[in-house]
Amino acid sequence: MKNLFEGIAYLFEEILFLPLDALRELELESWTAANIINWIFMIIAAVAMVYWVLQLKKFNDNNEENKDVTAHSYL
Repeated sequence: MKNLFEGIAYLFEEILFLPLDALRELELESWTAANIINWIFMIIAAVAMVYWVLQLKKFNDNNEENKDVTAHSYL
């Protein structure tokens, strides 16, 4: 069992965390380049939120949503 856990530790420390280690080294050189991933995720989240709100507005404008009290069983 010890070899199994050591193999899992090796997988995560030496292989899967390799991109994060590269980012850690990059942060020492350029703060902006190291945080570009954060900006990419924020842009994706903002685009997804705008799409979601536009879809909600589209369904609301078409009166497709069931808004009466018995629409949900938990109400």
